[in-house]
Amino acid sequence: MNVRILGVPMDLGANRRGTDMGPSAVRSANLSDRLEELGHTVRDGGNVFAHEPETQTRDEGGLLFLDEIVETCENVGRRVHKAKTDGEIPLVIGGDHSISMGTMAGAASEGTRVGVLWIDAHTDFNTTKTSPSGNVHGMPLAAIAGIGDPRLCEIGGIAPKAREGDIVIVGARSVDGAESELLRESNVTVFTMRDIDERGMSRVMESALTIANEGTDRLHVSLDMDAVDPESAPGVGTPKPGGLTYREAHLALEMVSDSGQLGSMDVVEVNPILDEGNRTAELGVELAASAFGKKIL
Repeated sequence: MNVRILGVPMDLGANRRGTDMGPSAVRSANLSDRLEELGHTVRDGGNVFAHEPETQTRDEGGLLFLDEIVETCENVGRRVHKAKTDGEIPLVIGGDHSISMGTMAGAASEGTRVGVLWIDAHTDFNTTKTSPSGNVHGMPLAAIAGIGDPRLCEIGGIAPKAREGDIVIVGARSVDGAESELLRESNVTVFTMRDIDERGMSRVMESALTIANEGTDRLHVSLDMDAVDPESAPGVGTPKPGGLTYREAHLALEMVSDSGQLGSMDVVEVNPILDEGNRTAELGVELAASAFGKKIL
């Protein structure tokens, strides 16, 4: 494959600093080298500009740093679209999870029907009406589905960026009350940690990939590192116990590779300030490598 790496050093969507350093941490864990070892051609496109929170206005009608987030995501969308038209698979490294609105704007350009696999402890399906905090990193999946503030939904001029029935969440274990109601009213499929406990990761991923890939042109995988249990991935802004094990996470991404449908990916919410010896970034690189074809044998 031809892979284009894009960094988005943004933490405007989160409630604590640090994810802006995520791209540097992931690059220092030898992301390019690990992908080249698999036989891929890798180009690093550098970083997309993002504002510093201290220099910006915080509140925009209930959404924190709205204008700055939209600006960055618009630029991400253009860069992802360019990579796509150049025949490359965009691998976007963040940065908080709001950057996925930009990734999906590029992935869904030119009428591409994109299936979405959202691997995350949270469902990120809040809106201004349901969010307890106003932090945009809790809203990107709703916006991708065309639900919420129009300024988020219409990033890239595409709304929705994915059909609800083409979206699957895997690994959820922390969902706000009103957010749960929105999800129950939608056609989004959610596999919680209980589903994984009861059915096993292999069966959950078989179902998830069947749903996300049926009738779609390509698959977008959005990997929030807080999906993994904090024992393996401590360097995230919102750690929750009871997450995916090291092997469950790898199995999920190995099965993504086996599907042959991967068209774009983002790895988000790596926070080096909270990490231990760059363990979380290194795991993020390992999991990306699994998605791009790394096998045990």
